[in-house]
Amino acid sequence: MDRRQLLVGGAALSASAALLPTSASAAEAPAHPAHPSLPARLAPTLPSRAAIIRDLRRVADHWIGAHTDPGDNGWANATFFSGLLALHRLTGSARYLAYARGWAEKHAYGLRGGVTTRHADNHNAGQAYLDLYEIEPEAQKLAAIEESLHRMVYTDQPAKNDDWWWDDALHMAMPPFARIGVLRKDPQYWEKVYALYHHTKRVEGGPGLYDTATGLWYRDKRFLPGGILSPSGKPVVWSRGNGWVAGGHVKTLKALPGSERHTGEYKETLTKLVTALAGVQRADGFWNVNLADAAHLPGPETSGTSFFVHGTAYAIRSRLVDRAAYLPVVARAWQGLVTTAVHPDGFLGYVQNVGDRPESSQPVTYDTTSDFGVGAFLLGGTELALLAG
Repeated sequence: MDRRQLLVGGAALSASAALLPTSASAAEAPAHPAHPSLPARLAPTLPSRAAIIRDLRRVADHWIGAHTDPGDNGWANATFFSGLLALHRLTGSARYLAYARGWAEKHAYGLRGGVTTRHADNHNAGQAYLDLYEIEPEAQKLAAIEESLHRMVYTDQPAKNDDWWWDDALHMAMPPFARIGVLRKDPQYWEKVYALYHHTKRVEGGPGLYDTATGLWYRDKRFLPGGILSPSGKPVVWSRGNGWVAGGHVKTLKALPGSERHTGEYKETLTKLVTALAGVQRADGFWNVNLADAAHLPGPETSGTSFFVHGTAYAIRSRLVDRAAYLPVVARAWQGLVTTAVHPDGFLGYVQNVGDRPESSQPVTYDTTSDFGVGAFLLGGTELALLAG
């Protein structure tokens, strides 16, 4: 069997089309523990915490060594720094902290678009600023991100909740709202983030971008049933778009107190997403760029896969899903990443670059990489190391 053959299951249907592939193939074996309808797949054991950290350091060190200029403060690079600071928290590396601090200072802890921006992408840098503030509290580090979010909550059209029209926004901006609310002990930030989230999930484009039958998300309203389809006529459910959703839920749940009234829904939604993903994982551990069509530009892809490791490892650690059933999912994914995508020198390949659908930035190859892809890898690996701990 080709190592990249997809093992699929579940005839999960949306209102007008099947989102998940429906045929199962490959070895005849006992059922997959998380999905009894799926054949079992070889499940590597989870590496040790030390081994995971070695691979994380190798990738982070390569990126830093190749980028003496830490870059801009846009959403893509901000995702890298979110991952790097997660690795700093895990390792205590002074080098990682210094590199992140230098980046933030280069931009004076500011936001693209200034404090009047409502765009979620521009708020993503605030996650790293909040991380740096927690390490070394200084008021100016939060001045821009806090003022921008405060405007949305209190003074700049506070009843307007349609800003997050694409699912990536959940990763970019949910966590800063949640964290400022905690820091200032102001639940209005949590109410605002839920109002924005609710619009994305249940209102945007008519039905919202969330498919209740499968637990997966459409990237934006263009891909809702009746919209854009794959060349074979199947739905387009973009892998990295769902990765952004997973990352947004994980970071938000980590920030919020358990008593916050919306945490139950966030947990339930993440659990359903993780469960759906287990059913469409490839035999090599990766996920395809279109989760609903295995034949649509098939091949390994690192950024979506890394975020799915992040989401699934967190769900296991938080006991949202069964450890024995889902540990093979993350172990297989991590093995695929470190043996297929990570070059011997630490370069991270098979990253689909900037885009909004499977066709974007093709072809995805051993030599395609990006800052946000490295950030996703570091986020996924740090969560996995905590699981292995």
